[in-house]
Amino acid sequence: MTTPLTVEQLQPRLGQLTLIDVRSPGEYAAGHIPGALNVPLDQLGLALPALREAAGQGEIAVVCAAGPRADQACRQLADAGIPTLTLTGGTNAWAGAGPPRGPPARAPGGGARAPPGPPTAGALVLAGILLDLALPGARWLAAAVGGGLAFSALTNTCAMGSALARLPYNRARPGAPSLDETLAALRR
Repeated sequence: MTTPLTVEQLQPRLGQLTLIDVRSPGEYAAGHIPGALNVPLDQLGLALPALREAAGQGEIAVVCAAGPRADQACRQLADAGIPTLTLTGGTNAWAGAGPPRGPPARAPGGGARAPPGPPTAGALVLAGILLDLALPGARWLAAAVGGGLAFSALTNTCAMGSALARLPYNRARPGAPSLDETLAALRR
């Protein structure tokens, strides 16, 4: 069973619960809720034993960018017998409400990483259109990205975000916490 929380309900409870951010390492590194631990949705199964231990010590809250990935994670955790809380509206709601966010990780060369999604998708659409001038048929790249965005919006899933999260740009970087480090922190 999952209990939804608003930003106002979560903020005073941050030190009392375990907050799991199921976004990609790139999204997490771009900024996260203070104290959140990164367990990407596609690696949640590996974290189940540690999450069971953490659930025995207190409540677990799950968050993603907008909610669909957190909902998927909460269903997986519920199937494993782990009750959860979830932030309604995800990190987007948190950022929109103005509370502080964890510091963004620095990319090589000093710049902060942007999350996947609109900036990356927009760049792929533009690249497909421009590339079509030199290589006829490349516009299908733009069509595929646009179709993926439309599918994600219509189904209220993060299918496009999940696909973009697999790009090398969104992988964990040196200095970012690894899954093993996150699992060790959960067991403390």
